[in-house]
Amino acid sequence: MPEIIIFLVTLFSYSLGTFYIFLLLQPIYYALATKLKIKQEIREHSSDGRKAEMYRKLHMKKSGTPTGGGLLIWGSVLLVILISRLLSYIGILEYSLLQRAEVYLPLFSLVFMGMLGALDDFWNARGVGKKAGMEAAPKMLFLLLFALLGALWFYFKLEYTQVTIPFYGHIDIGWMAIPLYIFVIVGSANAVNVTDGLDGLAGGLLITSFSSLGVLSYFYDHQFLSIFCGIIVAALFGFLWFNVPPAKFFMGDTGSLSLGATLGVIAMMIDSVFILPLLSFIFVVEMLSVIIQLTSKKLRNGKKVFQIAPLHHHFEAIGWTEPQIVMRFWIVGSAVAGLGLMIGLLSVLSLV
Repeated sequence: MPEIIIFLVTLFSYSLGTFYIFLLLQPIYYALATKLKIKQEIREHSSDGRKAEMYRKLHMKKSGTPTGGGLLIWGSVLLVILISRLLSYIGILEYSLLQRAEVYLPLFSLVFMGMLGALDDFWNARGVGKKAGMEAAPKMLFLLLFALLGALWFYFKLEYTQVTIPFYGHIDIGWMAIPLYIFVIVGSANAVNVTDGLDGLAGGLLITSFSSLGVLSYFYDHQFLSIFCGIIVAALFGFLWFNVPPAKFFMGDTGSLSLGATLGVIAMMIDSVFILPLLSFIFVVEMLSVIIQLTSKKLRNGKKVFQIAPLHHHFEAIGWTEPQIVMRFWIVGSAVAGLGLMIGLLSVLSLV
């Protein structure tokens, strides 16, 4: 049987399995989150400490919706990988998905950041802390520490020391791979986190980004990593079924931080860091809108560029409906990701 057929059968088998596992676990999680009151609390203050009056006006209707659904996403992925390892151990499968060179690092990123985000979601729901939830400083410290540990593994264990510039070639950057890795992981995690503000928005965009990285992983001869991307996409489809407007539950930090960080990890592993901004275009724009808004407030005596940041809230404030924003952002994100995927594939062919 041709290798591509074997790969596709394996990919779709694991992906379907992940999707069905998500659907089976969803009622259990929903009942548990409802019982434990793990629900969305609408924040009272913005990141600069001011009253978040406009935000509360736009989103008070979402208060009380169960959150933390991202746990189901990474939990389903982890369960499928562990099942593959068990089946491999008892001899039913020849190989498991738990491959050191390709899957250890992104899986660790997904689970570790998922647990950090889950803690934040739980504290937020229970009102733990001065502002209900983990403070921004310790959360960023944990994220930086995680990124540093990942960067050291990336550099010393996997021996990644080069980046690929499309149509130019490989450049060996030596130890500079460590700070680059940290910047990409922290930036990706935060970008997805700030984008996760409307029903279905982050979930749909993540499907596009991980699908694109999965295709590129295959052509970079990382088949297990490609399958890993595929099962994340399958879990995201399961999540999106319940997250489209009106959302039955939200992703929470346990989803956005883990999936955002994992995006960055995979992009670094397949030397696609310069293509990642195209594959995740809306996430980049959303993060930039927050940076621009905060900078403007600080340097221009409180004057704002947007009515409210991030950008999707600005469009809400000027009258766009939530489905309009989500669908249009999906369309733009897919179009730009298609361009990035084309550049990535042409770059692979030019380096062969």
